Amino acid sequence: MPEIPDTVLLEERAELAMNAVAGLPDQDLDGIPYFSADLLARPAALRHGDWDYGSSHGRLLDACVLARHMTGKDTWREVEEGFRRRLIGFFGDDGLSYRLARPEVGWPPNANLIDQRAVLLSLTTWYVSDGDPEARRLADRHVAALKRIAIKERDVWFYPASEYTPGGWPSPNAIALHLAPDPASFSGRLIMPLLRYHQATGNEDALELCGWFARLIVRKSGVFNEDGSFNSARAYRSAHFHTRLGTLEGLARYARHVGDHELTAYVRRAYDWALGQATAFGWTPGDLADQRYEHESCSLVDLIGTGTTLAGSGHTAYWGVVERFLRNHLVESQLLDLSWVESAPDASGDEPGWVTHVRVGERVRGAFAGYGAPNDFVCDVELGRGHTADVQACCVGSGLRGLFWGWNSIVTADPRAVRVNLLLTRATRQVTVLSHLPHEGRVDLDVHEDLPELRMRVPDWAGYAKVRVVRESGDFDGTLAGAWAPDGYLSIPAPRRGERVTVTFPVPETASTEVAAGREYRVRWRGDDVIGISPEGTARPMYSGRKIHPTAPRRDYALARPAREWAW
Repeated sequence: MPEIPDTVLLEERAELAMNAVAGLPDQDLDGIPYFSADLLARPAALRHGDWDYGSSHGRLLDACVLARHMTGKDTWREVEEGFRRRLIGFFGDDGLSYRLARPEVGWPPNANLIDQRAVLLSLTTWYVSDGDPEARRLADRHVAALKRIAIKERDVWFYPASEYTPGGWPSPNAIALHLAPDPASFSGRLIMPLLRYHQATGNEDALELCGWFARLIVRKSGVFNEDGSFNSARAYRSAHFHTRLGTLEGLARYARHVGDHELTAYVRRAYDWALGQATAFGWTPGDLADQRYEHESCSLVDLIGTGTTLAGSGHTAYWGVVERFLRNHLVESQLLDLSWVESAPDASGDEPGWVTHVRVGERVRGAFAGYGAPNDFVCDVELGRGHTADVQACCVGSGLRGLFWGWNSIVTADPRAVRVNLLLTRATRQVTVLSHLPHEGRVDLDVHEDLPELRMRVPDWAGYAKVRVVRESGDFDGTLAGAWAPDGYLSIPAPRRGERVTVTFPVPETASTEVAAGREYRVRWRGDDVIGISPEGTARPMYSGRKIHPTAPRRDYALARPAREWAW
C-alpha cells in the first residue's frame, strides 16, 4: 500500500460510520432500525421510535450508497439491500411512504411529511449512483403523489398538516383556514432532493414543486425574518435549526439552478445569521427554545451542505467555513471511544421489539452525536430538556452525508481548471490531494492527467508572503505576479501527468472565545483545527485528545479513486 500522511480522511470516517448503520437494525422486527441510544444508562440502551420507518430507512439507505461510492467497497451490500427492501415495502398504493401502525403505543399508519424528504433523498441517490429503473419508477410515483396531495391555490401550494392518511388530510378545517404549519419541515426541506431528482431525470413535476415550495417559504410563510433570522414562534418549531438549514440548502440549490441571484442573497442572509448562532468549529443550537442547549449533527450537515452550495456558486469564502466544520465538529462528533459505555452481557433486561441493552456500544460505534454539547459527545445540562438521546438514526445517516458533502467537494473541475477547494486528503482521476495539516502547512498535489490549470485554495490565515510552490519542473515563489488567480486561489499553470506539486505555508496558533447556549468556551486553534477546548467535557470529552507533531505521521492506506464521479 502507498504511504500517505496520517491526517483526517473522510472516506475512512465513512467506513467507520457504516458500523453504526449496520448495527441499528433490529432482527426481532425484520431489520427495522432502532432510532435512539442512551449511552449514559447502565447498561446503555437502544430504543425504537416513531421515526423508524421512512425517515430512518431513507437516511440509512442514502448513507449506504454514499459510503459505497466514497470507499469503493461493497462490504455492506447486504445491509443496503435490507434497507432498500423494507423501504419499498412502506410505499402505499398512492405512491407515498407510510409509517407502520404500532397499536400498542398508539401509532396509526400515516404518511408523515417529514419522512417523505428522506425517502426521496434515498431514491434519488440510489438512481444517481446505479441508474436502477426501479428507483426511478418509485421516485416518479412519489413525486407525482407529493404534487397530487399539495393544496393548490392561486399564489401558493402547501401541505396543511404533518400527516397524510389513506383517507386524505386529517383536517379539512386546516385547508379551509389556509393553515400551513411549519412549511420548512414539510415543504422547504423537500426542495433539495426534488431538484436533484429533476436534474438527474428531467422530471418536470419535481421542478414545479421546487418553484412553488420556494415561493411558499420566501414570499408567504414567515419562516425567516427580514434580516435572515429564524422565526422563533412556536408554530415554526421554535426555529428548529435542522429544518431551517435544510430548507436553506434546497433554496441555495434552486437559486443556482434557475439563476435567481435575489434568492441566493436571501439564502446568504439567513445562512450568515445561522453561522452567528453556531460556534466557529461547528456546534449549533437545536432551536431557539428548550433545544438551544443541544447540538444535532443533522444541523451541522445542513450547514456543510449549504456552505458547499454557496461556495460552488462563486461565494468561495464559504469553503473556509466548510473546512472548519469538517475538520472539527463533524469528525469530533463521531463515536470511536467506547470505554465509557457499559453494555449488558445478555438480553435478560430487554423489551423485545422496543429496547435492547446488548452490545449497544459496539453496535453504535461510528455514529454521530444525536444531541451533543460543544465539548462533549453527550449533552447532559440542567437547562433546557436535560439529557435526551446520545445517538439518533437520523444523525447517523446525516453524518455520513456530511462526510460525502465534504469529500465530494475537495476537488472540483470544469474544462478550464481543476480546483482544490478543501485541504483534505482525497484521490480523483485528475489529481490526488495529500494534506499534512494540521501538523505542517503542506499539501502535496499528485497530477494524473495533463491539465490546463490547477488551482488550490490557500486559507486566509496562511497569508501570502510565505506561500511557496515547488514543482518537479522547477520552483517558483507563490507571491510572484501571476501566481494567484482572480478567485483568490493559487494558480499552477499547465501541470503535467506524473508531476508532484507541493504547496507550503505557515500555520498559526490562535485562541478564541466561543459562546454556545449562553456559556463561554476558550478554544485553541492551529490553523483550521481546534486543538483544545476549556472547560473540557465529562462523559466523552471532545478535542482533548488531539496531538500535534513537528511533521505529519505517515500510514499505509490505499485511497479510493472512483472510476465514475457523480455529485449531489
